[in-house]
Amino acid sequence: MLPNPATVLILCTGNSARSILAEAMFNSASDGRFQAYSAGSTPTGAPNPFAIELLKDQGIDTGFARSKSWDEFAAPGAPELDLVITVCDNAASETCPIWPSAPISAHWGLPDPAAVECSDEDKRAAFAQTWTQLGARLAALMALPLEALTTDELADHLSQIGQMP
Repeated sequence: MLPNPATVLILCTGNSARSILAEAMFNSASDGRFQAYSAGSTPTGAPNPFAIELLKDQGIDTGFARSKSWDEFAAPGAPELDLVITVCDNAASETCPIWPSAPISAHWGLPDPAAVECSDEDKRAAFAQTWTQLGARLAALMALPLEALTTDELADHLSQIGQMP
């Protein structure tokens, strides 16, 4: 059973694109059911400009967006985590810090829109596709009776959501 709001940490290697988008989406579109953060194993130091552009186009304040290390969330005084979701395959295969609260973990792998090396329009399209995929996954999560699910049931659902296109 998850608290309301549940605290979720979204992880990616660089914490510049997918995880930043997911953090913004969870915080803006979850009707207060989630408090989201994002981080990376080797943060790039700044959010991707195309991620910032997309968020602004969505009407989301980007003041929260910064590329940060996942070590912040394993340190004393960090928020107690209920869920940890990786959105890139590299972060999913890395050894994560030990999270003091033993959160439920899931992998929601998505292609890296920041890796697109074509025109700016192609990059924008890749970021838009990532946004759409994240939206579908969040909608699937929000449709679950989160307060009624056991930890194992929620972990199974999170895994299934991670398989969505």
